[in-house]
Amino acid sequence: MIARRGALALGGGVLGGGLLAAPALPRAETAAWKPSRPVRLIVTYPPGGVNDIVGRIVAEPLGAELGQSVVVENRAGAGGNIGTQAAMQAEADGHTILFGTTAMFGVNPVMYKGSGVDAARDFACLATIGEVANVLSVAPKRVAATTLPEFVAEARSKPLVYGSVGNGSSSHLSAVVFLKAAGIEATHVPYRGSSPLVAAMLANDVDFCFDTTATSTAHIRGGALRPLGVTTTRRASALPEVPTLREAGVKDYDLGIWFGLFVPARTPAPIFAALQKALLATRTPQTTERLQRAFVDPLAVPTAEVARWVTADSERWQKISVEAGIKAD
Repeated sequence: MIARRGALALGGGVLGGGLLAAPALPRAETAAWKPSRPVRLIVTYPPGGVNDIVGRIVAEPLGAELGQSVVVENRAGAGGNIGTQAAMQAEADGHTILFGTTAMFGVNPVMYKGSGVDAARDFACLATIGEVANVLSVAPKRVAATTLPEFVAEARSKPLVYGSVGNGSSSHLSAVVFLKAAGIEATHVPYRGSSPLVAAMLANDVDFCFDTTATSTAHIRGGALRPLGVTTTRRASALPEVPTLREAGVKDYDLGIWFGLFVPARTPAPIFAALQKALLATRTPQTTERLQRAFVDPLAVPTAEVARWVTADSERWQKISVEAGIKAD
Protein backbone atom coordinates (compact mmCIF):
# COMPACT_ATOMS: atom_id res chain seq x y z
CA MET A 1 0.00 0.00 0.00
CA ILE A 2 1.35 3.40 -0.89
CA ALA A 3 1.42 5.82 2.04
CA ARG A 4 -0.45 9.11 1.76
CA ARG A 5 2.75 11.03 2.43
CA GLY A 6 4.51 9.23 -0.41
CA ALA A 7 1.65 9.92 -2.79
CA LEU A 8 1.58 13.61 -1.95
CA ALA A 9 5.29 13.99 -2.44
CA LEU A 10 5.21 12.67 -6.01
CA GLY A 11 5.46 15.41 -8.57
CA GLY A 12 5.36 13.26 -11.69
CA GLY A 13 2.54 13.03 -14.15
CA VAL A 14 -1.02 12.21 -13.42
CA LEU A 15 -1.74 8.86 -12.86
CA GLY A 16 -4.65 6.73 -13.48
CA GLY A 17 -5.80 3.27 -12.67
CA GLY A 18 -9.03 2.58 -10.93
CA LEU A 19 -10.70 0.77 -8.12
CA LEU A 20 -11.16 -1.87 -10.80
CA ALA A 21 -8.01 -1.44 -12.87
CA ALA A 22 -8.28 -1.45 -16.65
CA PRO A 23 -5.94 -3.75 -18.57
CA ALA A 24 -2.95 -2.30 -20.36
CA LEU A 25 -3.56 -1.63 -24.03
CA PRO A 26 -1.33 -1.23 -27.10
CA ARG A 27 -0.62 2.40 -27.91
CA ALA A 28 -2.50 2.36 -31.21
CA GLU A 29 -5.64 0.93 -29.62
CA THR A 30 -5.50 3.43 -26.75
CA ALA A 31 -5.47 6.35 -29.20
CA ALA A 32 -8.38 5.03 -31.28
CA TRP A 33 -11.34 6.15 -29.17
CA LYS A 34 -12.58 9.75 -29.17
CA PRO A 35 -15.86 11.13 -27.79
CA SER A 36 -18.47 11.81 -30.47
CA ARG A 37 -20.29 14.52 -28.54
CA PRO A 38 -19.73 16.76 -25.48
CA VAL A 39 -18.74 14.91 -22.31
CA ARG A 40 -20.66 15.40 -19.05
CA LEU A 41 -18.64 15.89 -15.87
CA ILE A 42 -21.08 15.31 -13.01
CA VAL A 43 -20.20 17.31 -9.90
CA THR A 44 -22.29 16.19 -6.95
CA TYR A 45 -22.31 19.58 -5.20
CA PRO A 46 -23.88 22.98 -6.02
CA PRO A 47 -22.16 25.61 -8.19
CA GLY A 48 -19.62 27.90 -6.56
CA GLY A 49 -18.07 25.53 -4.01
CA VAL A 50 -14.60 24.05 -4.11
CA ASN A 51 -15.79 20.84 -5.81
CA ASP A 52 -17.44 22.82 -8.59
CA ILE A 53 -14.40 25.09 -8.97
CA VAL A 54 -11.94 22.19 -9.24
CA GLY A 55 -14.24 20.37 -11.66
CA ARG A 56 -14.31 23.40 -13.96
CA ILE A 57 -10.55 23.88 -13.74
CA VAL A 58 -10.03 20.32 -14.98
CA ALA A 59 -12.89 20.31 -17.50
CA GLU A 60 -11.45 22.98 -19.78
CA PRO A 61 -8.05 21.38 -20.57
CA LEU A 62 -9.58 17.90 -20.61
CA GLY A 63 -12.03 19.01 -23.28
CA ALA A 64 -9.17 20.42 -25.34
CA GLU A 65 -7.36 17.08 -25.16
CA LEU A 66 -10.45 15.08 -26.09
CA GLY A 67 -11.52 17.36 -28.92
CA GLN A 68 -14.96 17.80 -27.36
CA SER A 69 -16.17 20.19 -24.69
CA VAL A 70 -16.46 18.81 -21.16
CA VAL A 71 -19.59 20.30 -19.59
CA VAL A 72 -19.93 20.46 -15.80
CA GLU A 73 -23.32 19.28 -14.63
CA ASN A 74 -24.14 20.00 -10.97
CA ARG A 75 -26.30 17.25 -9.45
CA ALA A 76 -26.38 18.01 -5.73
CA GLY A 77 -28.21 16.22 -2.93
CA ALA A 78 -28.03 13.33 -0.45
CA GLY A 79 -24.37 13.91 0.27
CA GLY A 80 -23.46 13.35 -3.37
CA ASN A 81 -25.52 10.19 -3.85
CA ILE A 82 -27.92 11.77 -6.36
CA GLY A 83 -25.15 12.73 -8.75
CA THR A 84 -23.31 9.46 -8.18
CA GLN A 85 -26.43 7.50 -9.06
CA ALA A 86 -26.95 9.59 -12.21
CA ALA A 87 -23.41 8.83 -13.33
CA MET A 88 -23.86 5.15 -12.59
CA GLN A 89 -27.06 4.96 -14.64
CA ALA A 90 -25.48 6.66 -17.66
CA GLU A 91 -24.12 4.69 -20.59
CA ALA A 92 -20.56 3.55 -19.91
CA ASP A 93 -19.42 4.99 -23.22
CA GLY A 94 -16.95 7.61 -22.02
CA HIS A 95 -19.37 10.52 -22.33
CA THR A 96 -20.12 10.71 -18.59
CA ILE A 97 -17.43 11.25 -15.94
CA LEU A 98 -17.98 11.53 -12.19
CA PHE A 99 -16.14 14.07 -10.06
CA GLY A 100 -15.35 11.96 -6.99
CA THR A 101 -14.54 13.12 -3.48
CA THR A 102 -13.38 11.79 -0.14
CA ALA A 103 -16.93 12.00 1.21
CA MET A 104 -18.50 9.93 -1.56
CA PHE A 105 -16.08 7.05 -1.06
CA GLY A 106 -15.15 7.30 2.61
CA VAL A 107 -18.17 8.74 4.44
CA ASN A 108 -21.34 8.07 2.44
CA PRO A 109 -21.11 4.26 2.74
CA VAL A 110 -21.46 4.74 6.51
CA MET A 111 -23.97 7.62 6.52
CA TYR A 112 -26.26 6.24 3.82
CA LYS A 113 -26.31 2.51 4.38
CA GLY A 114 -28.90 0.79 2.26
CA SER A 115 -29.05 3.61 -0.28
CA GLY A 116 -28.04 1.29 -3.11
CA VAL A 117 -25.25 3.68 -4.08
CA ASP A 118 -21.75 2.26 -3.73
CA ALA A 119 -19.15 4.44 -5.44
CA ALA A 120 -16.24 2.16 -4.54
CA ARG A 121 -17.98 -0.83 -6.12
CA ASP A 122 -19.40 0.87 -9.18
CA PHE A 123 -16.64 3.25 -10.35
CA ALA A 124 -13.03 3.11 -11.51
CA CYS A 125 -10.62 5.97 -10.87
CA LEU A 126 -9.02 7.68 -13.84
CA ALA A 127 -6.82 9.84 -11.61
CA THR A 128 -6.60 11.86 -8.47
CA ILE A 129 -6.59 15.60 -9.16
CA GLY A 130 -6.07 17.65 -6.03
CA GLU A 131 -6.33 17.90 -2.27
CA VAL A 132 -7.35 20.53 0.24
CA ALA A 133 -6.62 20.65 3.93
CA ASN A 134 -9.07 21.58 6.62
CA VAL A 135 -7.78 24.36 8.83
CA LEU A 136 -8.31 24.46 12.57
CA SER A 137 -9.23 28.11 13.12
CA VAL A 138 -10.40 29.95 16.22
CA ALA A 139 -12.52 33.07 16.66
CA PRO A 140 -10.03 35.62 18.08
CA LYS A 141 -12.65 37.37 20.21
CA ARG A 142 -13.65 34.10 21.92
CA VAL A 143 -10.36 32.20 22.11
CA ALA A 144 -7.11 33.69 23.38
CA ALA A 145 -4.81 30.85 22.25
CA THR A 146 -2.32 31.53 19.46
CA THR A 147 -0.72 28.06 19.39
CA LEU A 148 -2.11 24.56 19.51
CA PRO A 149 -0.75 23.75 23.01
CA GLU A 150 -2.31 26.96 24.31
CA PHE A 151 -5.59 26.03 22.66
CA VAL A 152 -5.64 22.57 24.24
CA ALA A 153 -4.94 24.12 27.64
CA GLU A 154 -7.73 26.66 27.13
CA ALA A 155 -10.15 23.94 26.07
CA ARG A 156 -9.44 22.09 29.31
CA SER A 157 -10.14 25.20 31.36
CA LYS A 158 -13.55 26.13 29.94
CA PRO A 159 -16.30 24.64 27.73
CA LEU A 160 -15.88 25.33 24.02
CA VAL A 161 -18.28 25.12 21.10
CA TYR A 162 -17.22 24.23 17.56
CA GLY A 163 -19.02 24.46 14.27
CA SER A 164 -18.86 22.24 11.20
CA VAL A 165 -20.22 22.33 7.66
CA GLY A 166 -22.57 19.49 8.55
CA ASN A 167 -22.99 16.23 10.40
CA GLY A 168 -20.62 13.62 8.99
CA SER A 169 -18.69 16.11 6.87
CA SER A 170 -14.90 16.13 6.73
CA SER A 171 -15.15 19.32 8.78
CA HIS A 172 -17.01 17.43 11.52
CA LEU A 173 -14.83 14.32 11.39
CA SER A 174 -11.61 16.34 11.40
CA ALA A 175 -12.75 17.86 14.69
CA VAL A 176 -13.81 14.49 16.13
CA VAL A 177 -10.40 12.95 15.43
CA PHE A 178 -8.60 16.00 16.79
CA LEU A 179 -10.61 16.17 20.02
CA LYS A 180 -10.00 12.49 20.68
CA ALA A 181 -6.26 12.78 19.99
CA ALA A 182 -5.95 15.89 22.18
CA GLY A 183 -8.02 14.42 25.01
CA ILE A 184 -10.47 17.32 25.13
CA GLU A 185 -14.21 17.80 24.62
CA ALA A 186 -16.31 20.45 22.92
CA THR A 187 -19.95 20.89 21.88
CA HIS A 188 -20.71 20.38 18.18
CA VAL A 189 -22.98 22.72 16.21
CA PRO A 190 -23.51 21.56 12.59
CA TYR A 191 -24.29 24.13 9.92
CA ARG A 192 -25.46 23.53 6.36
CA GLY A 193 -22.33 24.34 4.41
CA SER A 194 -19.24 26.50 4.62
CA SER A 195 -20.95 29.85 4.14
CA PRO A 196 -23.16 29.65 7.27
CA LEU A 197 -20.28 28.13 9.25
CA VAL A 198 -17.91 30.96 8.34
CA ALA A 199 -20.68 33.48 9.06
CA ALA A 200 -21.08 31.95 12.53
CA MET A 201 -17.33 32.17 13.15
CA LEU A 202 -17.23 35.81 12.02
CA ALA A 203 -20.22 36.58 14.26
CA ASN A 204 -18.44 34.93 17.21
CA ASP A 205 -21.20 32.38 17.67
CA VAL A 206 -18.75 29.47 18.00
CA ASP A 207 -15.21 29.16 19.33
CA PHE A 208 -13.50 27.18 16.60
CA CYS A 209 -14.00 25.14 13.46
CA PHE A 210 -12.32 22.99 10.86
CA ASP A 211 -12.97 24.25 7.34
CA THR A 212 -11.11 23.98 4.05
CA THR A 213 -8.32 26.24 2.86
CA ALA A 214 -10.59 27.07 -0.07
CA THR A 215 -13.12 28.78 2.18
CA SER A 216 -10.96 29.84 5.15
CA THR A 217 -7.86 31.37 3.60
CA ALA A 218 -9.27 34.80 2.72
CA HIS A 219 -10.66 35.27 6.25
CA ILE A 220 -7.40 34.07 7.79
CA ARG A 221 -5.36 36.47 5.70
CA GLY A 222 -7.73 39.26 6.67
CA GLY A 223 -7.28 38.51 10.38
CA ALA A 224 -10.89 37.54 11.07
CA LEU A 225 -9.89 33.94 11.85
CA ARG A 226 -6.76 32.73 13.62
CA PRO A 227 -5.32 29.47 12.23
CA LEU A 228 -3.64 26.94 14.50
CA GLY A 229 -2.96 24.02 12.16
CA VAL A 230 -3.88 22.20 8.96
CA THR A 231 -5.05 18.60 8.77
CA THR A 232 -2.71 17.32 6.03
CA THR A 233 0.82 15.98 6.48
CA ARG A 234 2.25 18.71 4.25
CA ARG A 235 1.66 22.41 4.78
CA ALA A 236 -0.97 23.92 2.52
CA SER A 237 0.49 26.09 -0.23
CA ALA A 238 -2.28 28.61 0.47
CA LEU A 239 -1.11 29.01 4.09
CA PRO A 240 2.56 28.01 4.20
CA GLU A 241 3.08 29.75 7.52
CA VAL A 242 0.51 27.55 9.28
CA PRO A 243 1.94 24.32 10.72
CA THR A 244 0.41 20.93 10.21
CA LEU A 245 -1.34 19.47 13.23
CA ARG A 246 1.41 16.83 13.28
CA GLU A 247 4.04 19.55 13.49
CA ALA A 248 2.02 21.21 16.26
CA GLY A 249 2.05 18.02 18.31
CA VAL A 250 -0.90 15.82 17.27
CA LYS A 251 0.79 12.52 16.49
CA ASP A 252 -0.15 10.75 13.22
CA TYR A 253 -2.84 13.27 12.29
CA ASP A 254 -3.48 13.07 8.53
CA LEU A 255 -6.88 13.96 7.06
CA GLY A 256 -6.72 15.46 3.61
CA ILE A 257 -9.74 15.91 1.35
CA TRP A 258 -9.05 14.65 -2.16
CA PHE A 259 -10.72 14.98 -5.54
CA GLY A 260 -10.53 12.66 -8.55
CA LEU A 261 -12.24 11.71 -11.78
CA PHE A 262 -14.09 8.40 -12.12
CA VAL A 263 -16.00 6.45 -14.74
CA PRO A 264 -18.35 3.50 -14.32
CA ALA A 265 -16.35 0.33 -13.65
CA ARG A 266 -18.00 -1.34 -16.63
CA THR A 267 -16.44 1.20 -19.05
CA PRO A 268 -14.66 -0.63 -21.90
CA ALA A 269 -10.88 -0.69 -21.52
CA PRO A 270 -10.08 1.29 -24.71
CA ILE A 271 -12.35 4.13 -23.58
CA PHE A 272 -10.97 4.09 -20.06
CA ALA A 273 -7.41 4.24 -21.38
CA ALA A 274 -8.16 7.09 -23.79
CA LEU A 275 -9.79 9.19 -21.07
CA GLN A 276 -6.92 8.47 -18.73
CA LYS A 277 -4.34 9.47 -21.34
CA ALA A 278 -6.18 12.74 -22.00
CA LEU A 279 -6.39 13.49 -18.30
CA LEU A 280 -2.66 12.89 -17.88
CA ALA A 281 -1.99 15.48 -20.54
CA THR A 282 -3.90 18.13 -18.56
CA ARG A 283 -1.41 18.01 -15.71
CA THR A 284 0.48 21.12 -16.71
CA PRO A 285 1.99 24.07 -14.83
CA GLN A 286 -1.00 26.12 -15.96
CA THR A 287 -3.48 23.70 -14.37
CA THR A 288 -1.38 23.52 -11.21
CA GLU A 289 -1.37 27.31 -10.98
CA ARG A 290 -5.14 27.48 -11.39
CA LEU A 291 -5.65 24.86 -8.68
CA GLN A 292 -3.37 26.69 -6.27
CA ARG A 293 -5.15 29.99 -6.94
CA ALA A 294 -8.27 28.16 -5.73
CA PHE A 295 -6.30 27.12 -2.60
CA VAL A 296 -6.13 23.49 -3.79
CA ASP A 297 -2.85 21.54 -3.96
CA PRO A 298 -2.30 19.05 -6.81
CA LEU A 299 -2.42 15.42 -5.74
CA ALA A 300 -0.46 12.88 -7.76
CA VAL A 301 -0.82 9.17 -7.13
CA PRO A 302 1.04 6.87 -9.57
CA THR A 303 -1.07 5.00 -12.09
CA ALA A 304 -0.13 1.61 -10.70
CA GLU A 305 -1.03 2.63 -7.15
CA VAL A 306 -4.15 4.78 -7.46
CA ALA A 307 -6.70 1.96 -7.13
CA ARG A 308 -5.19 0.68 -3.88
CA TRP A 309 -4.63 4.23 -2.64
CA VAL A 310 -8.26 5.27 -3.09
CA THR A 311 -9.46 2.03 -1.51
CA ALA A 312 -7.15 2.37 1.50
CA ASP A 313 -8.00 6.03 2.09
CA SER A 314 -11.71 5.35 1.72
CA GLU A 315 -11.52 2.52 4.26
CA ARG A 316 -9.68 4.83 6.66
CA TRP A 317 -12.42 7.46 6.44
CA GLN A 318 -15.10 4.80 6.81
CA LYS A 319 -13.45 3.59 10.01
CA ILE A 320 -13.37 7.15 11.36
CA SER A 321 -17.02 7.60 10.42
CA VAL A 322 -18.06 4.39 12.21
CA GLU A 323 -16.09 5.28 15.33
CA ALA A 324 -17.68 8.75 15.34
CA GLY A 325 -21.15 7.18 15.16
CA ILE A 326 -22.31 9.51 12.40
CA LYS A 327 -25.78 9.24 10.95
CA ALA A 328 -27.61 11.08 8.19
CA ASP A 329 -29.66 14.08 9.36
